Amino acid sequence: MVGGISRTGWLVAAALVALLAAILIFMGRPPICPCGTVSLWHGTVQSNQNSQQISDWYSFSHIIHGFIFYGVLRWIMPERALWVPLAIAIGTEGAWEILENSPLIIDRYREVTMAFGYSGDSVLNSVSDTLFMVAGFLAAGRMRWWVTAALAIAFELFTLWTIRDNLTLNVLMLVSPVEAIKDWQAGG
Repeated sequence: MVGGISRTGWLVAAALVALLAAILIFMGRPPICPCGTVSLWHGTVQSNQNSQQISDWYSFSHIIHGFIFYGVLRWIMPERALWVPLAIAIGTEGAWEILENSPLIIDRYREVTMAFGYSGDSVLNSVSDTLFMVAGFLAAGRMRWWVTAALAIAFELFTLWTIRDNLTLNVLMLVSPVEAIKDWQAGG
């Protein structure tokens, strides 16, 4: 057992991540940044490498996804082996990554968010986003709930201050865009 998850659980998790990568490749997503480079971090939001590299400012949002999935799924199924909610979390995150890289969401991002030139994620970035979610999920399992909540709030405030975007604004702007927020984000 590693991190409270059995070997079988880790195999299921790895298979789900591999399935995500295969689906994204089948969808025509580029395996790595079309620029041809692979970087551990890319910190410029308005660039052709955003959402293409291993990590970026939105990695914080995926860690928060893990916090949320852990809290909700452990509340719903407290007696299940940890790998079961982890597998559900990976499946949910993977479904989002697939949807996020569909023309519907790519066009929506371009239309109503600060992601003006967004063209979708590379497979590397989507897989990395999923692994950041897994890290958040596992971290939440080791922290008190209030520490997890405080860390999520800190991540939200940090990215809001740094790039004028975060998970909360991302969801808001996708679901119910506010022109004033879009204008404020563009001003940064």
